[in-house]
Formats: sequence, structure tokens, C-alpha cells
Amino acid sequence: MTYSIVARDPDSGALGVAVQSNYFAVGAVVPWVEAGVGAVATQSFAELSYGPLGLERMRARDSADSALATLVAADAGQAMRQVGMVDGAGRAAAHTGAGCVAHAGHRTGPGWTVQANMMLNPTVPDAMAEAFTSTGGDFVARLLGALDAAQAEGGDIRGQQAAALVVSSTAPDGHIGSDTVLRLHVEDHDRPLGELRRLIDLRRAYREVSNAQNAAESGNFGEVIPAIERAYAIAPTNTEISFWHAGLLTMFGDPRGRPELDAFLAERPDWREFVRRLVAAGVVPDTPEMAQITKAPNSPK
Repeated sequence: MTYSIVARDPDSGALGVAVQSNYFAVGAVVPWVEAGVGAVATQSFAELSYGPLGLERMRARDSADSALATLVAADAGQAMRQVGMVDGAGRAAAHTGAGCVAHAGHRTGPGWTVQANMMLNPTVPDAMAEAFTSTGGDFVARLLGALDAAQAEGGDIRGQQAAALVVSSTAPDGHIGSDTVLRLHVEDHDRPLGELRRLIDLRRAYREVSNAQNAAESGNFGEVIPAIERAYAIAPTNTEISFWHAGLLTMFGDPRGRPELDAFLAERPDWREFVRRLVAAGVVPDTPEMAQITKAPNSPK
């Protein structure tokens, strides 16, 4: 009922799992990732303990193959399980139990493993492996390419429902930062892979908003407008991004900013109070222009 890929990015050291299944909230079950340690996908009548226990063993310096073999040997239901693991060194291992529902299989290579069960066609694992190893772009693009290839081969015989993508921090000490950790879940959707891509694009837009805000705070003013323009180009209908686009243009004297901000606040009057609170908190400067913006419409000049 599930196809997934587990991999390590040889360039950054990031570890990731991408998965799609005709199973509600699959991201709460299949993917387990820890920076610098390893990544696990547990599926096919999934035994969740493969996730934390697999990471525990790899944290103790077991290879992926050794960790998986130990857990499979202790599992009375191993015939129905399908599990993929990649350790922090990029060693990969997979298990497809003899009792997994057809079509089921896996493929492994340096730093990656793909696994699938309940597939419409037996060609899915080969297609996933080919896509991951030949797709251009960054690590996330390659993970998504493997999922797209699985679906193009027919995917889950029952259809689509949920998808998830989890990518670890790149820091070897496992430091978690919002700019280095990716965790996106599509719980229930007719086209979960398309929705997952939309969320990834939206995350890119929010990162550009953060880049713009950080540039403003650090005095790198030349980077503010380009960053917020990139965010707005990706997600022009998103409320938060629209606000910061209008607000930062206004703050930095772009003539497009004030009309855009006035129109935004006219449609969303509660945000005028929000701007007041941003000023009070010191997030935006307390200037005469900001004071004018935060006044209620039709109030005295």
C-alpha cells in the first residue's frame, strides 16, 4: 500500500524519507529521521518500533544492515513487514517480507533504498531507483522524482491518499534549525504528490520571507526587496506573504508599497491592530509613517 525512498545526500549529509500511500496520515507512521544518525521507512502492516529502535541502533554505530537484521530477527511478524534504512555513513539496507502483498519489492544502492508494496505493477522499485539516481536538481527534487516515478508506473493498486517528506538537519551534531529541517505531511488528498510539491514551494516562499526579515534586521538592506519579491512570486495569494510584501516595500520606500498595504488592510481590518502590536514589540520601526498606517480609516490626520 506504500512506496517510499530513504536516502542520504552525499553533498550535505542530510538524511531523508519520502513516502506516498493510500493510507491516511502516512507521514505519522512511515518516516523516521535523525540528523547524522540515519533514516528509516517502516511500512506494510507497519511495525512502528522499527523507526525508533532502528535509529537507536544506528546511533550506537550499528550499520543499517546490522540494525535492520537485528530487528527483523526479533520480529515475529517480519514476513509481513517492509523496511528501508540508511545510516549516517550512507550504508543502505532493506527488507521485504515473503508475506508482503504483491507486487512488493525493494532496491538498494549507495546511500539510498527504495521499497514498495501493494503496487499495481512490479516495475515500481526499478522506476524509483532509476529516477533517484538520474534526476537532476537538489536532494529534495531527487526524492520527489522517485515518488513521481513510482506513481507513473501505476503506484499503489488502490490509488493515492497521503504523502510525506522528512529531511534532517545537515548539522553533524543533529542541531535542529528551522532553516535546515523539512517536515511536510499531506494527510488526505486526491493528488497528494501535487499537494506535497505545492507545500514545498510554499516553504521556499516562507524561507524567502525570513531571508528578507533577517536582512532588514542585520542592516543588509540591499537584499530585503529582492528576497520578498522572490517570496511573493512563488505565493502571491498567501495572506502572510502578501502582508510582508506590502509592508517591507512600504518600509523601504518602494512606491508600490503603501497602496498595496492600504488595500491589504482595508480587506483585513484586524491586521491593522496586528501592525500596531508589531510596532509595540519593536518588530517594525515606530515611525510617523507607521503611525499613520495603524490609524483607523477616516480617523483624524
